[in-house]
Amino acid sequence: MEIRFLGHAAFALTEGDTTVLVDPFLTGNPKGAATADEVDASAILLTHGHSDHIGDTVAIAKRTGAPVLAIVELAGEISEDLGSDHQVFDPNLGGTVEFDWGSVRLVPAWHTSTTPKGTINTPAGLVIEIGGKRIYHLGDTALFSDLQLVKQRGRLDAALMCIGGHYTMDRFDAVEAARFVGADLVIPCHFNTFPPIETDAEAFKADVQQAGISEVSVLEPGATQTL
Repeated sequence: MEIRFLGHAAFALTEGDTTVLVDPFLTGNPKGAATADEVDASAILLTHGHSDHIGDTVAIAKRTGAPVLAIVELAGEISEDLGSDHQVFDPNLGGTVEFDWGSVRLVPAWHTSTTPKGTINTPAGLVIEIGGKRIYHLGDTALFSDLQLVKQRGRLDAALMCIGGHYTMDRFDAVEAARFVGADLVIPCHFNTFPPIETDAEAFKADVQQAGISEVSVLEPGATQTL
């Protein structure tokens, strides 16, 4: 299974013929590693409704026919944009949706979220099971103690973790988040896209690995990590 970093908090998880996009903010992304008209999608998953996470969801879904999954209020807005014939899944926190390629479970994230259209929605993290691997995208979150509960449902192969600060936890809090999450591998994201979230990802890597918490892979936009 391959994890491709598309810049900011956007990822493509690929296993065989399946490609799952998470938070596909590509158009207008200074670090975007692909364009909205060239990425494949078997499904599109959203952590929350800020514009730098919804991104190109509607355009990609219309082009590819991919179903979209988002927390219930956000799913309602997306469904209106896509039309009633397009498949949109609307779980709430704690809910799991099964797909033929795996599953997605929504878990809490501490953040805020209102879409550009004004829909208030609750942010979430995503526990994604695909290709026999369990990937945890933390979404945009602050450090909070319940992050350590996610692994109680099973070992985490990789965590996709915000480290940029200002809008989310910074790289120092993210070290403690990595300790709570306990994933085998941590891939940092949501950093260096804009000036307020510039940080030293290599220093984060050193802090986590020297503490013996997890391995860390710092990916440049467009780079791929194989699990």
